[in-house]
Amino acid sequence: MESLKIAFFSWESLYTERVGGLANAATHLAENLAMDHEVHFFTRGSEDLEIKGVQYHCCQPSGGNIVEFCRDMSQKMVNRFQREDSPHFDILHFHDWHGVEALHVLKDRPTILSFHSTEYGRNGGNFGDWWEFGEISGKEWYGGLIAKKIIAVSHTLKSEVGRLYQIPSEKVEVVPNGVVPEVFKAYVDPGEVKRRYGIHPLAPLIFFCGRMVFQKGPDILMDAIPEVQRKHWDARFIFAGEGHMRQWLTDRRGNLPAQLLGWIPDSEYVRLLNASDVVVIPSRNEPFGLVLLEAWSAERCVVATDVGGLAENIENFMDGVKVYPTAESVAWGISHVLDERRYLNSYGKEGRKKVDRLFKWDAIANRVNTIYMSVLA
Repeated sequence: MESLKIAFFSWESLYTERVGGLANAATHLAENLAMDHEVHFFTRGSEDLEIKGVQYHCCQPSGGNIVEFCRDMSQKMVNRFQREDSPHFDILHFHDWHGVEALHVLKDRPTILSFHSTEYGRNGGNFGDWWEFGEISGKEWYGGLIAKKIIAVSHTLKSEVGRLYQIPSEKVEVVPNGVVPEVFKAYVDPGEVKRRYGIHPLAPLIFFCGRMVFQKGPDILMDAIPEVQRKHWDARFIFAGEGHMRQWLTDRRGNLPAQLLGWIPDSEYVRLLNASDVVVIPSRNEPFGLVLLEAWSAERCVVATDVGGLAENIENFMDGVKVYPTAESVAWGISHVLDERRYLNSYGKEGRKKVDRLFKWDAIANRVNTIYMSVLA
């Protein structure tokens, strides 16, 4: 395999500034590519690092809003890039819209743009009516226009960017995200974990983890709780994650048996994941859904909405249950697996088998490497 010099441009990583799932995806892909290539990662942060063969070059942008912030970040990324561009980089790989202005400056080089989501998708499949929506969507369109090749994390997202931004189908390759399953499988005492949250060890624990925003549908799960309780009075619910809906959901909760924890550290996330009986992913729009792979890695039973990457990757009633993005349907899915508790075990084990077969990062990196070679051909 020919060794390449690769530049990643991402506004987050696991070791510098971290916001969401993009940090996991970009970092693990970079680490796997670094086993065969020289990989430099341009991102936000306070100091440069070298971890697992990846060289992190950090900048500290500023701006009065997200658009100004990313414009400043792009300029600073380009400045850092130019200092490392001897010998020249072979491939420049950009992740999402944040670095599109850097992509513009470097557009004559061999460039890849990965879409992990769209602004349309992040708004739950709705067109926003604020100025940032138009600015960000415009950058996504322009990035799709000038990049030599596009990667989408699901076939659904490929169709979405084609429909929204008129990107030709032949320009877009579908490469799913991956997971490091060993990170998310832990041997815990579920009863002990439940007790820490005031939950009886034998009570079913239904777990949601994600951003508290319209796209992720935490309100759908909250509204499903009364219907679940009609059949399973002892079911308890834990929501983890931050976002602008959190306070609204806290007020909406009333006397429902639900706890909203806000942000939790990774270690506690893994403990709760492995102690839960059902992991619910009630998204209205989900380009991929990394939490699905994390839940499967822990051999957890998943109830998820039949949208996007979730719809593509779950085989219904084999490794999970797919439902509509409504409270009634989500409640039905939860009750279905609680009624037949053998599903709690079998769906999770089948999901883990799928992870080991299809979603390891080494296989994902090989597919990305093939795309690099096609751009350089």
